[in-house]
Amino acid sequence: MKARLARSEGRRLFGGDPKNYDRVRPGHAEGVYEILRERCGLRQDVKVLEVGPGTGKATRRLLDLGAEPLVGIEPDPRLATFLRESLGGRVELRETALEDAELETDFGLAAAAASFHWVDEDIGLAKLHAALQPGAWVALWWTSFGDETRPDPFMQAVDPLFENVPHSPSGPSAGRPSYVRDAELRLAALARADFVERHHDEMRWTNEWDAEGIRGLYATFSPINSLEADRRRDLLDAVERIAEVEFDGCVEKRLITSLYTARRLA
Repeated sequence: MKARLARSEGRRLFGGDPKNYDRVRPGHAEGVYEILRERCGLRQDVKVLEVGPGTGKATRRLLDLGAEPLVGIEPDPRLATFLRESLGGRVELRETALEDAELETDFGLAAAAASFHWVDEDIGLAKLHAALQPGAWVALWWTSFGDETRPDPFMQAVDPLFENVPHSPSGPSAGRPSYVRDAELRLAALARADFVERHHDEMRWTNEWDAEGIRGLYATFSPINSLEADRRRDLLDAVERIAEVEFDGCVEKRLITSLYTARRLA
């Protein structure tokens, strides 16, 4: 069985090249933001807490939709610096892990985009529940780079490269779906934290990368970033070569955005 990265590794594995991360990651399905507006009450002047904003892919959309003020919990100081420089002070950033954060109790929405698998789930959800106003919503979402229910030719082509590469905490456990698509466990965790009106939504879409872009995408994946520099470079070289030679320099991937929402009892 493959080793699994510790959750604490998420505090250091994504800040090495934030410009590349921001360039090659496609963000998330627009349907997420429609649900945040229509179900979760995101509107002008709602105070929002965002867990792990990273380079701000979701942060910018939250701001566009009215989040004000927006407080970001970002434990990696390099990502916090990138956000301050790129967003011009529109976000209040607190450089800490959610488990260690001291939070006020007046947030109208708590959000986490592609980050909550790096948090101790029960501790993190209890923190968010306490930080929300009565009746306010939590929204956790991820975008998976492949549909595990259907063949993925590029993933099949590069899988042998990852034989001895550790799993992210979002990887599958024995006999279960991946963390982000294991609706039974994610909804049960929300229930343990006393959230009500629990929902799971999935949105399917596609995105394309050229060979250099797919190399850049794989360079953002935590298991690859956990490797020594020489091994990381060799693996990325191989990924780019497969994209160029076997896929004519164009890789289309099916993506699934998985969204979990729930409400604090009014």
